[in-house]
Amino acid sequence: MSDMNRVAGALCVVVIALAAGAQTQSNPNSSTEKPAAAQQIPVIDGAVGPCSLELTVSGTDAKPVYNATVKVHITYGMGGFHHLDLQAGTNSDGKVKFTGMPIKVHHPPLEFDATKDQLEGSLNYDPASECHAHHDIKLEQPKPPAQQQ
Repeated sequence: MSDMNRVAGALCVVVIALAAGAQTQSNPNSSTEKPAAAQQIPVIDGAVGPCSLELTVSGTDAKPVYNATVKVHITYGMGGFHHLDLQAGTNSDGKVKFTGMPIKVHHPPLEFDATKDQLEGSLNYDPASECHAHHDIKLEQPKPPAQQQ
C-alpha cells in the first residue's frame, strides 16, 4: 500500500505542477494585456444614427484634461421633435467619444460644450458634413460678459 500512496502523491504533484504551468501561461505579461481603464477612451452611444465624434480636450497649458465634462444637446427627426442630451467625462488623455449620433440634425451644427473647474470651451460639429470626425477643444477662462459677442 505504501507504493500506492507514493504513486498517488507523485500524481498529485504532477497535476499541481501542470495546473500551475497552465495558469502562468493564461496570464500573459503586461505588454499584451488590455490598456488600463484610465487610458481607454470613454464612449457614450446615442443609438440614433451612424455618426461619431472623438474629442480631445486640452487645458490652457495644451496638456490633456482629465475628467472634463463634455455635453451636447441633439434635436433631430421630423420637425426636431426628438431630443437627446449626451454627457461624458474625458479619460487621462483628455479623450472622449460620442457615437450613434444622427446624420441629420435640426438646426445644425451641434455644439459640444466642455468644462472643467473654471475653464470652458466649445466646438461646433455638423454630422452631415463629416459623419466620423476627430476634433480638439481647448479650455480657457470664460470671457467677461462685455467682451462676448
